[in-house]
Amino acid sequence: MKGIALWKLVSVIAVTLLSAWYLWPTYRFYSMSATERTALQQRDPKKLADIRKNAIHLGLDLQGGMHLVLEVDRTRLKPAEARDAVDRALEVIRRRIDQFGVAEPLIQREGEDRIALQLPGLTDRERARELIGKTALLEFKLVRSPDEVRTVFGRLDTYLAAQGAGRIAGLDFSGADSSMRRAPLSSHFMDLGGAAFVRDEDVAVVEQLLATAGIDSIIPSDSQIVWGDGGQSNQGITGRSLYVVKRTPEMTGGSIATAEARVGLDQTNPGAWGVSVSMTPRGRSDFSTVTANNVNRQLAIVLDGKVNSAPVIRERITGGDASITGNFDIQTAKDLSIVLRAGALPAPVTIIEERSVGPSLGSDSIKKGLTAGLVGTIMVVVFMLVYYQLSGAIAVLAMLLNIFYLVACLAGFGATLTLPGIAGIVLTIGMSVDANVLIFERIREELRNQRGIRQAVQLGFDRAFRTIFDAHITTLISAAFLFQFGTGPIKGFAVTLVIGLIANLFTAVLCTRIVFDMMLRRDIKRLSI
Repeated sequence: MKGIALWKLVSVIAVTLLSAWYLWPTYRFYSMSATERTALQQRDPKKLADIRKNAIHLGLDLQGGMHLVLEVDRTRLKPAEARDAVDRALEVIRRRIDQFGVAEPLIQREGEDRIALQLPGLTDRERARELIGKTALLEFKLVRSPDEVRTVFGRLDTYLAAQGAGRIAGLDFSGADSSMRRAPLSSHFMDLGGAAFVRDEDVAVVEQLLATAGIDSIIPSDSQIVWGDGGQSNQGITGRSLYVVKRTPEMTGGSIATAEARVGLDQTNPGAWGVSVSMTPRGRSDFSTVTANNVNRQLAIVLDGKVNSAPVIRERITGGDASITGNFDIQTAKDLSIVLRAGALPAPVTIIEERSVGPSLGSDSIKKGLTAGLVGTIMVVVFMLVYYQLSGAIAVLAMLLNIFYLVACLAGFGATLTLPGIAGIVLTIGMSVDANVLIFERIREELRNQRGIRQAVQLGFDRAFRTIFDAHITTLISAAFLFQFGTGPIKGFAVTLVIGLIANLFTAVLCTRIVFDMMLRRDIKRLSI
């Protein structure tokens, strides 16, 4: 008996100390003021990140954030590709959000072609929308030779002139010179070599001309016209380049192994940010072949349908490294590196629903949840102390330990605390004293049958255990089904309930029994129950 009692005591002490160790980061993080967190962020950002990672995470309903519903457009995909497009999009979005740094996001499929996201604590709304929705289709395409480019634009000029350029897209060329009427498109080009350079003020006109009905049939089927990024300069004039590239890419973003935002990749602008790309072994082999077969030709890096850059291949490149430069700042460069590492979306996604939960609403929810839990706990404590006297105090101690262990488990498992989770904690409080009520009533029954105090306690615990165990097992089965088939909030409730039930078995049966065993070491004449 002494050996068993010692083993029980050591178990309770060990579990309590372990729980305190898991809860320490939570206490440190949430006890720090905003000023202290800012100071620690500047002094030791890694330490603050570790504390935040190990602390209990608050859900969207408690700390605010974003709720998004995305719709995957599968209309342009082949039937074989469309079948798993949503699942592939979900996985890509999950990888992007993980690298974005959102703690405990909820990402799940809804219906046939929708994905629901909950992003707790997210404050940069526009950046999140851009990062999640970016298709990030990276392609390496050969640029047509200058002669081929002039031939393509010449054919387009002939077609547009024959159609009557003055009527195209509502443009008025009545006062234009003859060259503009003969060459409605290329007359807007400042320079025409490997690409056409268009001034900023002429970009809209060129876009309208290129949107003319039937113009796609004039462009060779193996080629396409692609705009370059904005902000380019030619002889001090800003504008955009217009490329004619091979329609079939030589390589795609699937060849990329890693992508990293770096500064100093652009030799003409050493202080500018860009993205350094390293390729997979297969990608390095393909890149080596492409560069060996196309020396002195331009290879366009096309991102989401726009030419990011089109460097000239000077020699065969075997290293498998490339760089993407342009009009980047540190944030856009990092975001591009994230989407390139995570991969391209298999189909475009559209945000069809967006809700933002403010931190003030989260604070109100926490206060109301804590108030409800506190009122419920006080009522339970008063009832147990009045009805069961000293034994009720023991039950209250077990209940407090139960809550302590439950919260520590949430911290240890990295779970997210939500309003349904708080409801699970409140329910656990009731169930924790319920187990002790069963034990105390059995002890009372044995005392009424003229059993001795020690024997009544022994029989009370032994005979109540089966009932307590059965009740907890049935509830655990229900919680398991809630977790398996429920959505986010229901799962949060189920997780908290499961942990609370297991902790309750430990405290009601083991911790309470230890206190009674310690009391019965003395020769007491009356049990306060």
